[in-house]
Amino acid sequence: MVLEHVWGLITHPKEEWKDIRDQRCSVTRCYCSHVLFLAAIPAVAGFIGTSQVGWSVAGDLPVKLEAGSALRISIAFYFAMLVTVFAIGKMVHWMGQTYGAEQTLPQCIALAAYTATPLFLVGVMMIYPIPWLDFLAGIIALSYTVYLLYLGLPIMMQVDQDKGFLFSSAVLAVGLVMLVGLMATSVILWSTGMGPAFMR
Repeated sequence: MVLEHVWGLITHPKEEWKDIRDQRCSVTRCYCSHVLFLAAIPAVAGFIGTSQVGWSVAGDLPVKLEAGSALRISIAFYFAMLVTVFAIGKMVHWMGQTYGAEQTLPQCIALAAYTATPLFLVGVMMIYPIPWLDFLAGIIALSYTVYLLYLGLPIMMQVDQDKGFLFSSAVLAVGLVMLVGLMATSVILWSTGMGPAFMR
């Protein structure tokens, strides 16, 4: 079923992680039933918010992106999210041997995909880009994402709590490094003339 675990991860995450673990879904099913849909939320909302609504600083006139520019950025952002989920899952699989976790790659990708659920959902806030509100909502979503990671990793990878804490911390560090890498890539692309086109 499409998006069957979303509500459970919000209301009773520990039990939901056990259900996800026991399902043993494939990479294709994980993407087709969860990631492809949820990753579209911030991409579509970001396109609408930046091209149709715009944002203002200190009460100035709203600044918008040209529709073509916003569309290119939204598509690139969407595919970046898909690749990031797979890359983190692959990294979890690679690090698993260090912590005594012999789980399959699909199980590791499922961990990455479902952990990212709050970040995907909060993307709806981008439809009306108010910087301080989006930042606050993003901090809350990020905090819950970290909570899901620390709660779900020992369950999904079937390791004890001590190893799970260390493993989760390592995964979190990898995620932050990947975030910095994406930001650096954006800056490089911007400096080569591939940045957004603004209009007022």
